Amino acid sequence: MMDTPAPDVATTYDVAVIGAGPAGTAAALRAAELGARVVVLEADRLGGTCVNTGCVPTRVLAKTARMMREVRTAHAYGIAVRLEDIDWPTTVARVQQRVDKVRSIKREAQRFASAGIDLILEGKARFVDANTLTLDSGRRVAARSIIICVGGHSRRLPIPGAELATVPEHVLDLAALPKSVAIIGAGNTGAQLATILSSFGSAVTLLDLAPRVLMASDGAISAAIARAFREQGMLVEEGIEGVERLEQADDGSIALHWRASGQAVEAVFDTVIMATGWPADVDDLGLGHVGLETVRSAIPVDPQFRTAASHIFAVGDANGSDMLVQAANFEGEVAAENAVLGTNRRSPHQLLPAGGFTDPDYAGVGWTEDRARQSDPLCVVAVVPFTSLDRAVIDDRETGFLKLIADRRREVILGAHAVGENAVEVIQSVTTAMAASVEVSTLASVKFAYPTYSAIIGMAARELLRVPADN
Repeated sequence: MMDTPAPDVATTYDVAVIGAGPAGTAAALRAAELGARVVVLEADRLGGTCVNTGCVPTRVLAKTARMMREVRTAHAYGIAVRLEDIDWPTTVARVQQRVDKVRSIKREAQRFASAGIDLILEGKARFVDANTLTLDSGRRVAARSIIICVGGHSRRLPIPGAELATVPEHVLDLAALPKSVAIIGAGNTGAQLATILSSFGSAVTLLDLAPRVLMASDGAISAAIARAFREQGMLVEEGIEGVERLEQADDGSIALHWRASGQAVEAVFDTVIMATGWPADVDDLGLGHVGLETVRSAIPVDPQFRTAASHIFAVGDANGSDMLVQAANFEGEVAAENAVLGTNRRSPHQLLPAGGFTDPDYAGVGWTEDRARQSDPLCVVAVVPFTSLDRAVIDDRETGFLKLIADRRREVILGAHAVGENAVEVIQSVTTAMAASVEVSTLASVKFAYPTYSAIIGMAARELLRVPADN
């Protein structure tokens, strides 16, 4: 931290980074490594949304949900376990303890100090002019280059009663575990919360305007997850025509009104969760003072992550492109190099593995099958079910598959999609092969350890080699 100057005196830096989440941390450390004088301006907590209210707490909840499912099936292994209801306050406390542990490992403040980076935690930063920012405290900061890494927030639908719903980052604030819950939005966040709450014993209704759950995923993933959710007792309503309003009942429950198949539908729930979008936190940045506009609640950038003002960069959630930690880290580093060195570095490839810790898990990377067939109608596709994988049979985790998509000459993998146990880890391995442009024949010859889930990669690659060219 630095001494506060007079409000009208701006301390000047080479690079100012707005936000200390994954993108901001990566950008600041890389800029300092390149010799720049750097300041990080953070309005809330270090670590960003993912660590504090997003990915990390959700993963802890997913681990808890898995344990609940394991307990319910323990008798099949000869283990006598007394199943009790989940202790929600203890679960919440455990989540916070793990979040604190992750934050202690990351040590952003110490890393900034060791790198000679100034860290200022004095409220929100706003542009005064093209090179000057002011904070809630009145402090002013000037910089030759500015990197915007502000993160995002959950969006509520603009409907009557929206304030009665909660949003994903506030689920842990619930006083008690709901007996019934409606989740509006069946993307990654909504799907994961559906699995978690269903495993905890809540009756879950999952709604989405999209024609299928996980609309951004390969169609086979969507179908498999929707089928699994329904088999677990969830009500999954895809392709609804709209959510109209929420109303508070006298007993504190919430009446949710929506339309489906041309009919008005009403149902009452203990809790309604809106997982309906993630706009960037850019509305109160004073972008008008530097001539920047937003498109769909994000700041447009070029391939080098420059905004329309060439000395200002936007990465992570702020540019609305790939709003995942694995992308934010890389974007932050690239923006820092371009800001400090004046280079034109961009992402070397667009491989971005992503998935969800549902029941079963799912993951994907590269092109979906529909996208691949649009580009190469003669591409080859192989699907290997988990029922063919010895490890899945051993673990009684036979639900799922791995799909590999290759070009017609079988030289490279165009996409990979999986549902099932360890699906995210399996896709990570395929991503490495794709990044290295490993040919299908080479991947098929890899001797994977036995019995493992990753062995299904070799099985699928060998299946690709057997697919007729005119499939």
